[in-house]
Amino acid sequence: MKVLIVDDNSNMRAMIRKILEQNVPEIRAVIECDDGAEAIELYHQNSPDWVLMDIQLKEMDGLVATASILSADPTAKIVIVTQYDDSKYRKFSKNAGAYGYVLKDNLFDILKIIQSNNTNSYS
Repeated sequence: MKVLIVDDNSNMRAMIRKILEQNVPEIRAVIECDDGAEAIELYHQNSPDWVLMDIQLKEMDGLVATASILSADPTAKIVIVTQYDDSKYRKFSKNAGAYGYVLKDNLFDILKIIQSNNTNSYS
């Protein structure tokens, strides 16, 4: 399993990576970046099984990047991982086709989504 982590905070990327590597034995590669435009490029180069996408990024935000990736590949599995517990962001990401929405306060919820693999996660 390959995972792309997109977050402008390197400490947050490291924390997510550690959670994944310690709890998902199927992980064989973790790719990281800090911008939505780079995420689009890395998605197309690496075809990750999962994308964990923050909303607030440097040049291109995660919601725009999510919509772009999903318009090119509707089968992409993108989980929004954010600090924003906001209904408008949840609605936008769901309408864009994101697989789930996880608050950074609940990072272990990422594991539930990846392990369930068949259920969209919007709470």
